[in-house]
Amino acid sequence: MKTDASGTSAIETVFFDPLGENTPVEAWQALCDEAVDPNPFFNPSFLQPFLRNMSARNIRLLALRERPTGRWLMAAPIRRCPAGLVLPVAMVWTTEYSPLGTPLMSPQADDEQVKTFVNTAAGGAGILAVPFLPMASGVAMRLTKLENMNVAKTARFERASHAGGDEGEKQLEDAFKGKRRKEMRRLLRRLEDHGTVNLSRVTGARTRECFEQFLELEASGWKGREETALGSNPQTAAFSRGVIASCAHSDKIRIDELRAGDSLIASLVSFVDGGCVFSWKIAFDEGYARYSPGAQLVLHTFRENLAQSGFRYADSLAVPGHSMIEPLWRGRLEIGTLLLASQPLGDLKNSLCAADMAFERKLRRVARTIRAKLKS
Repeated sequence: MKTDASGTSAIETVFFDPLGENTPVEAWQALCDEAVDPNPFFNPSFLQPFLRNMSARNIRLLALRERPTGRWLMAAPIRRCPAGLVLPVAMVWTTEYSPLGTPLMSPQADDEQVKTFVNTAAGGAGILAVPFLPMASGVAMRLTKLENMNVAKTARFERASHAGGDEGEKQLEDAFKGKRRKEMRRLLRRLEDHGTVNLSRVTGARTRECFEQFLELEASGWKGREETALGSNPQTAAFSRGVIASCAHSDKIRIDELRAGDSLIASLVSFVDGGCVFSWKIAFDEGYARYSPGAQLVLHTFRENLAQSGFRYADSLAVPGHSMIEPLWRGRLEIGTLLLASQPLGDLKNSLCAADMAFERKLRRVARTIRAKLKS
């Protein structure tokens, strides 16, 4: 552990209330801006509106910082909860609205500091779970190589993504050729019967106005009927509007649109952070379904991403096997939960935690099957 001239540790770990007046938001934001791997959901512009409106409890923001300067070296929102059904653990916070658990890590954080962060986060349980973590990310690789730390990977799956540069261009070429290319262009020409077709990108202050139109479009479809649209209840409506308002001034939000004449046909809301694009929410007018508006917009977004200077990759944030985006975004991100357990009995802790999580997932699958049968 590094010490200063007086022999005192040069770093400290501090738990903050993410909404507290004494939380140093500037230091928090500075870490977001330089993080090894971006995570827009751990940015104050997302986390604070979420916590203000979504009745989230027991979420504390853990920061590892330099004593003399106050500079943050690592941070993540942490909650105490069962890993699955029984075993209590510390867990990096994620939700269905924020399916990415990558802790914020400065490029200057050394291994000893990272280990201090993990041990502090783990607390008395002695185990930290990091869900929805891209396994090939820089943060994941740093965490898996920590000395004297038992590491296990569980709940692994792949979700659609696409790369930048030459690899991304090749992925786009593979996705948009032959019969698909011909058919998509034909459908776009047919859509011209309803007015001039316009595929566009909106950033900055205008995203607030366009997001209101997105909310209306989403509510008009199946999500509105099933009451899962963002505008279906006051909490999700307020939280999402707060996020857009917070991000709009910094160009960290982007809305891609497909219009025919004056009609909004499809809309895709994405976060932009650290050269990466995270596709958050998509909606389309079901009256135009025969023109494949969602697929048209996803391909447009693919091209727009590749055209951006410094673009690294795009994460669809989609569930595995998504029927619309997987054939178009041919890259795959391996996602999983990383279990980090300190000695002693680290291996046993990880094994019990993984088993607990697996049992809960099995029960969830059974419950979904039962609900589907009851609806049919």
